[in-house]
Amino acid sequence: MNVNESPAQIFAANIIAELASYGSEFWVAPGARSQSLAIAAAQVPNNLFVRIDERSLGFSALGKAAFGPLQVLITTSGTAVANLHPAVLEAHHAGIPLILLTADRPVELRGVGSNQTTNQVGIFSDAVIECIDVPAPTGNNIDELPALAKRLVTNAVNLAVSKKQPIQLNLQFREPLSSSVPNAAEILKTLKLTHLQIESTQVRKMKLSEKAVVVAGTGSEDYADEIQALGLPVFAEPSSGVRYLHNSVIGYRFVLDDELAKDIDQVIVYGKPTLSRPVIAILRSGVKVLVRPSRMGDFRIPESAEVIEEIIDSTSSSDAWLNQWISKASELTPLSEGALDRRTIVEKVWQLDESDVLVLGASQMIRVADYYAPKSKARVWANRGLAGIDGTIATATGIALSNSGLTRALMGDLTFLHDVGSLVIDEADGDINLQLVVVNDNGGKIFDSLEVKKTVDADVFSRVFKTGQQFQVDSLAKAFGWKYSLVQSVADLDSALKLNGRVIIEIQLAS
Repeated sequence: MNVNESPAQIFAANIIAELASYGSEFWVAPGARSQSLAIAAAQVPNNLFVRIDERSLGFSALGKAAFGPLQVLITTSGTAVANLHPAVLEAHHAGIPLILLTADRPVELRGVGSNQTTNQVGIFSDAVIECIDVPAPTGNNIDELPALAKRLVTNAVNLAVSKKQPIQLNLQFREPLSSSVPNAAEILKTLKLTHLQIESTQVRKMKLSEKAVVVAGTGSEDYADEIQALGLPVFAEPSSGVRYLHNSVIGYRFVLDDELAKDIDQVIVYGKPTLSRPVIAILRSGVKVLVRPSRMGDFRIPESAEVIEEIIDSTSSSDAWLNQWISKASELTPLSEGALDRRTIVEKVWQLDESDVLVLGASQMIRVADYYAPKSKARVWANRGLAGIDGTIATATGIALSNSGLTRALMGDLTFLHDVGSLVIDEADGDINLQLVVVNDNGGKIFDSLEVKKTVDADVFSRVFKTGQQFQVDSLAKAFGWKYSLVQSVADLDSALKLNGRVIIEIQLAS
């Protein structure tokens, strides 16, 4: 081995080049053990994003992957890897493929108290489709490293994309941890560029009930044509991606307590519905439930649900049944008072072009949107895999980096505060149009609708569940270099939603 060569750099350069040949984009947080990977990622022409916090990095990469190519996350060893866990869990449950390159100490330094060393093998448990612990490259096998890198990457990419899951390559490295050669960009020039696409085109003809409905949760957009062709009433959650269809029933939540809902005898479920207890109650009421598997996995509520792998082709729907639902929803949906309330906020933020993206945080507002969000072809995203509030700003930032139009994120004050570290701006990302609409009602409004409010004393409820915080959104905006707009009227909101760049829009509502 040449004195200037580093097996770590040779191996890393080949791994990064192979990943780059698939059109992957790279995310790096600074670290010593991962330096060879970071150097190689900076050499290839593919997009590179740098973050100082692995938790924020993970969610930003997830958001980028939702509307962009395959994303590769690079971390150093120790707690850096653990900080990816929330985003990896969301990616697992949301069916988002990610490639995790987690640098590690070599095997001889494990379990002996070596600095920044913990058991990274299996750290994500079943949240990754596979964890491959890769021995450290040595000077004895330098000639074999390119072929080994190709096998590792080919297997990882195929698994991640076909299974729509994150995968971890835990890469052990020994000193010397980096060198100036080889250049990953030069290796990339010798590789064939590859595009992966997994599709199913099998069709299954079925006779559906005349009183069937479609429940469309997050992840339903891949089935939009199929859902529209069925002609059935569609209960489309705000992030389903099919709320704009002609047979989507806006205001369906108001009908679920009506006598009409008792006529439902069959339900076809798409995606992962998570917002409505009444919908889950219908699924568990003994009706026939058919489930179409989505990137978010098989939704199996109730246990007797039948999973249909093929495209459903049916002509048994009735316009009369659909029209009954549309008419009843129109009748039962209350008229808007036009005040600056949650309904008006939802209706205003939904006014987007098809090139725009709306991101919904896991707060009270997405539930209000389930009642009132109008039909719109604007793309909508929400982290509904685990429906956590973590990483909403980072996710929206990642989406904005993929989006040529406006990205607008609607969230509550606690969701905003939970991810405030993701307001850090990397100037290398360039200019993006990202609006963060923060509905500040001094705490977790979502808990008002749960049993716990009736169970505990008001003081306990306020402290333990509502958890209102005292902080100044305008000061945070200034500190992180964002524009800020305080909304106190509907007119203010209309004006604020026209702002470009990185903007925080605060709407203060009574708690």
